[in-house]
Amino acid sequence: MARKINRLNPKSAATIKECGRHADGNGLYLSISPNGGRRWVFLYRWHGKPTEIGFGSAPRAGTPDAPARAGVKLADARELATQARALLAKGINPKDARSAPEGSTFGDCAKDYIEANRAGWKNDKHLDQWRMTLLGIGPKGEPAKNDYCKSIRGLTVDAVTDIHVMKILQPIWNTKTETANRIRGRIEKVLDRAKALKLRSGENPARWVGHLDQLLPKKSQVAPVKNYPALPYQQMPEFMAELRQREGIAARALEYTILTAARTSETIGAKATEIEPNEKVWTVPKERMKGKKGARKRDHVVPLTRQAIAILDDLPKDADFLFPGGNLGEALSNAAMAAVIDRMNEDRVKAGLPKWVDPQQGNREVVPHGFRSTFKDWCSEVTSYPNDMSEMALSHTLPDKVEAAYRRGDMREKRRQMMAAWATFCSTPKAGKVVQFSRKA
Repeated sequence: MARKINRLNPKSAATIKECGRHADGNGLYLSISPNGGRRWVFLYRWHGKPTEIGFGSAPRAGTPDAPARAGVKLADARELATQARALLAKGINPKDARSAPEGSTFGDCAKDYIEANRAGWKNDKHLDQWRMTLLGIGPKGEPAKNDYCKSIRGLTVDAVTDIHVMKILQPIWNTKTETANRIRGRIEKVLDRAKALKLRSGENPARWVGHLDQLLPKKSQVAPVKNYPALPYQQMPEFMAELRQREGIAARALEYTILTAARTSETIGAKATEIEPNEKVWTVPKERMKGKKGARKRDHVVPLTRQAIAILDDLPKDADFLFPGGNLGEALSNAAMAAVIDRMNEDRVKAGLPKWVDPQQGNREVVPHGFRSTFKDWCSEVTSYPNDMSEMALSHTLPDKVEAAYRRGDMREKRRQMMAAWATFCSTPKAGKVVQFSRKA
């Protein structure tokens, strides 16, 4: 049976004396304290936690012992409760709406949006990406390499226009289309929230449909960058030798990712329960595998080499994730491995050495995901392993009959041999090619 609403009336609301909370319905309560204080409160849950917001003092009827006292009328309290429920329906915390100051900058609103929503995000990856793209802050608090929204952070949020948004998006739309579209979407959400908080009015300049879709080419029409910047396979042994001089969880995560040809998301989400020590395999559950919505997914089984197992043996044993982040119970940040490469390149520049770059992509600095391409190039150009076998190692989709064959035990062992050969190649630098650096994270 539906709960009754509007249980109180102006007379009862002014005359009730019993301490406690008296429900009017839909989250609105008249709260009476032991000392006789009366106020309206609205109760709700925010990210699963009970939360309360006050709507001011409630009226009190006069008595022989105390004079009548004015306050927020019942009808006004109900209207405030209705407004609060409307904000909740939009994913906005009513407390944030009340505390948002007039003249807030875009940067202020971006911070507020992140704080209001971070509890609902699955991991620190989302938090890092929002902070980097909107606030220009790296995963460890350092300045982000690319500060996309610097030009609008200091503007009052109601002053952000189409011109500002286009100046951010146009320079990267054709070369970093996916990144640009994510930035656009995040700006749109921040501005939508600011409008709901009555900090700005009018149309959202970052909206796509009926607006930016008329000013920018569709994603499908933009020639995408085919690959992530990848290191030439010939340089892998020297790169790995330098990487193994680095200390810290992030460096070991990158080394493990390279040895297993895994995606970074697969590594940072890995748990001890996914490792089968006796079989020497890592089984990535299908729920964590990349794939289009609605597409068939399967567990991805990765044969582990002795080098990969050695990394796992040295990791903390009491963490929720194999590669734990800085906060208890959280996985390593998705940006942490990229930061390791950045620091390696910084040290090389100081030593008068060239950075680790992809010469086929305009000498762009290599990124963690690019090592999958390096592995594929090595398989194709150096070894005689079948193409389907390397595709299976990369968890790429194969025809059903081919995939079934590669899931048999003997094929798993052949893939183990391929991964062992890859690990050996990565661990055999040429004499005199390795540069020694002081051990650091």
